[in-house]
Amino acid sequence: MNIKFKKRLYEILEIAAVGDISSKVFDVCIMTLITLNVAAVILATVESLDSQYQYYFRIFEVFSVTVFSLEYLLRLWTCTLNENFRNPITGRLRYILTPFALIDLLAILPFYLPMIIPLDLRFIRAVRLFRLFRLFKMGRYSKAALMLKRVLKEKKEELVLIVFAVFLLLIIFSSLMYFIEKEAQPEAFSSIPAAMWWGIITLTTVGYGDVYPITPLGKILGALIAFLGIGMFALPAGILGSGLVEAIQKKEKGDEKLIEELDTNEIEGSQNVADKIEKVEKELENTIEELKLLKKMVK
Repeated sequence: MNIKFKKRLYEILEIAAVGDISSKVFDVCIMTLITLNVAAVILATVESLDSQYQYYFRIFEVFSVTVFSLEYLLRLWTCTLNENFRNPITGRLRYILTPFALIDLLAILPFYLPMIIPLDLRFIRAVRLFRLFRLFKMGRYSKAALMLKRVLKEKKEELVLIVFAVFLLLIIFSSLMYFIEKEAQPEAFSSIPAAMWWGIITLTTVGYGDVYPITPLGKILGALIAFLGIGMFALPAGILGSGLVEAIQKKEKGDEKLIEELDTNEIEGSQNVADKIEKVEKELENTIEELKLLKKMVK
């Protein structure tokens, strides 16, 4: 009974399976609670709202932490049903260190930390901002977030390559700009790290306008970097976009395959039923013939 209950609880806590109403309801309730928590954290920073509704914010915080704490403990209890965390001790320790488990812990830790350790009021306020980590809990229940995670994992090599290329360009062009502009603007381009600030805002096409080249050669180099910046930051979007399209196509193919298998199983099942009916009919015919023969013998 205990194992049955534990297994059912594990199924409910995991992302909703097809046709599992209880799991779906649980996911929707938790996602709603996470959304309301993030809204409460944001609204609590408005002094007029915080002073007027502080009591209600506190009650809602206690309720939310109770629910999230219970969820965390239940996940810690049922995680041993997962093949990766079979061992009751080391398995649970490994589970605690998984990204989603750490997010779950960080979501409730700001509530308990001041009770355990005496902290300065300003530090407590800073710690409370960690409540925004509850937003990341949404990733556990959102299929779209899980799909994005898979795409990032599949495309990590290409993304790392682009980040490395951008960093390389930033160093090269910032160094060139430093040597070109340092005499004309010794305050703005006082060093290569100072020039890197200009390089970052130019490569990202933000262009705050606080630092910019004034020499002709510097302007040409700045224009070149601006063009390169558009191209370099369009590449990750293209990679992620193509990855998401591939993931959606795989999902659609998987759904089509599942439907085909279900149809095949249904046809095979229908054929098996028809064969069984035919077999029963033959057996009945044989029985009737035997009864007729027995009747003749009795006569």
